Amino acid sequence: MKFDTAYCLSLDEKLSIYDVRDLNFDETAAFDSDKDSFLCPNDDCRAAFAAGNVLGTFNAKNVNYLRTPHFKNLPSTRHSDGCHYASHKAVAGETEDGREEHFPSEWVLARRQYERKAAIHGSTDAIPQDPAKAPSIISNTSHSASETTPDKTSVFAHPVECYVSNIDDKDKLKGMPLKIGEQSATYWTFFKKIQYLQDNKGLIYWGRIKAIKDYTSSFRIDFEKKVWLDKKPYSVNVYLNKKLIESYRKRKAFLEQIKAAVDSERALYCFFYGVTPALKQVPSKKNPEQTFGVFSADIQNLDHLLIREAPGLEEK
Repeated sequence: MKFDTAYCLSLDEKLSIYDVRDLNFDETAAFDSDKDSFLCPNDDCRAAFAAGNVLGTFNAKNVNYLRTPHFKNLPSTRHSDGCHYASHKAVAGETEDGREEHFPSEWVLARRQYERKAAIHGSTDAIPQDPAKAPSIISNTSHSASETTPDKTSVFAHPVECYVSNIDDKDKLKGMPLKIGEQSATYWTFFKKIQYLQDNKGLIYWGRIKAIKDYTSSFRIDFEKKVWLDKKPYSVNVYLNKKLIESYRKRKAFLEQIKAAVDSERALYCFFYGVTPALKQVPSKKNPEQTFGVFSADIQNLDHLLIREAPGLEEK
């Protein structure tokens, strides 16, 4: 059985697998999921076993991934009778399901904060705590740990994975509610193809990448599809400036990903939120006195941008 929530022993919190990924790449956080212990999220079940009764992770540390990240039972994982998470025991050689089934009803724009409760000594000898203890309140007073998992998330990759991995189920995406800020809609409505960015503002725009321009300390992402305005096609791009990248808390992981994407021959897609590309006049390289129109925007928050492979999106 795969599930996206587990109890993290060192943080004394229930985390989603996307929280774990976010912490793994955060250079400001002393966190390594390989050295931590993740236990059953069911409080009663967790209380019945010692802290060494751990879960496994899947795609918790890969910068790029195709198959949905999740926690999973190991062959040694035990659950109490009646625990929902005991419904499937790990079997050697089993395949991993690539569909995200845990849809958060709200994407919280403020990043989740954590307060470490215990030092990490390794997955088998982490400092024991009361396993039945309720998750602590996180320092961001806008939401508590119990609220963020699984009904809320502050990690952009979570709603994106819900959309991408369920792209073949249009009815499901149209029926799943999502709230971002003060705006409420469905997953299907919130995700807008880049060529239709003029239709609505404040949405998650996405499109296949045509090229990524590497300016050494900054980048420009050009989209394949164009926007039509007054019967004319205009290119679309987003710009990632040096200051934004240098100050990013996940700078190393981001640079690893985007530099690999620059040279990649695979079909890659970019998802972003928080800015809407607007028509701008930019000077021509061949003739600086002439200008041409392009829909462009400067990304404001790298936590709200994602580059990834997304099989199945092209024909949707």
